[in-house]
Order: sequence, then structure tokens, then C-alpha cells
Amino acid sequence: MLLSAVRVFAIAVSLALDVFAVSIGVGIRGIPPGGKLRIGLAFAGAEVAMNVVGAGIGALIGNAIGEVAAYLGFAALVGIGVFIIIETLRETKQHFDLSRGRGLVLASLSISLDSLGVGFSIYYLGVPVVLTLAVVACVSIAATMLGLTFGRSLGERAEERAGVFGGIALIAAGLLFAALKYYKLG
Repeated sequence: MLLSAVRVFAIAVSLALDVFAVSIGVGIRGIPPGGKLRIGLAFAGAEVAMNVVGAGIGALIGNAIGEVAAYLGFAALVGIGVFIIIETLRETKQHFDLSRGRGLVLASLSISLDSLGVGFSIYYLGVPVVLTLAVVACVSIAATMLGLTFGRSLGERAEERAGVFGGIALIAAGLLFAALKYYKLG
């Protein structure tokens, strides 16, 4: 039970770090309280939706190729972590408003791509899926609120670091979960 809780929390936090990073960037300009909730709900909704889509894809592939699907899901976590780090390091300044409309939709979808990979492997992590999705949503909203609130004071330096740390956390989670799965089977 404790290992499952740690896994759920690790997933939620690793997914929330990029949400936090983008929220800091959006929060640098200042966002009114109603805007904070709208952005938080959009980001959390995208995170959960991509987890569900990924879980559906993972279940389909898992039925077709069996246990190999778990390791593909873990590899996807590592790959997405590497992608997030690379994109964070070469990211340019935003050119449109990420707090509403098209900018908010694009920001929500882009920061939730890592959730697709997590969703792909979620059935193989040994965690309760519905509880994991609920925790991911809550942690994403909290990370958004914190990022928006402290964005102005934390500035761009923390935004860049949070994206890198989020990528590192996903890589570490993918490798850790693969090792746990391997030693559980072996």
C-alpha cells in the first residue's frame, strides 16, 4: 500500500513540475484570481484527459503484446522526460497569451503530452487508476496555483529549472518503475 501511494505521488509530482514551470511563465505578468482557477482547471483537465487517452492506448497495446507493453510505457516516460528537458533548454519567449483562448488550449495540450506517456504505462505501475487520476488533477491544480501566484517573484530562472527538473523526474520515474517491474518478475 505504501509503495502504491509513493508511486501515485511520484507520478503526480513529476507531471506537475512542467505545469508549475508554465504557470510561473504565465504568472510573471500577473493573473487575477478567477483567471488562476480557469488556468488551473484547464491544465489539470488536459493532464487527466491525456492520462486517460494514454491508458486506453496502453491497454490496447498491452493486450496485443503483453508484458513488453509495460517496458514500452516506461521507455516512453524516459523519452518524454528527455524531450521535456531538450524543449525547456531551447525554448524561446512566448509570443501569445497562455492564460486564455487559443494560447491556453495550446499550453494545456503541450504540457500534458507527458501525461500521454504516463497513461500508457499506468496499468503496469501497480497503482489504482482512478485514484491516480484524481491525485494528478489535484496536484496539477495546486502546482498551477503556486506557479501563477509566485510567478512574478520566482521569474524566468525558476521556470527553466522546473522544466528540467520535471524531465529528470520523468526519466527517474520511468527507470525506477522499469527496475521495480523487472525485479518483481525476475
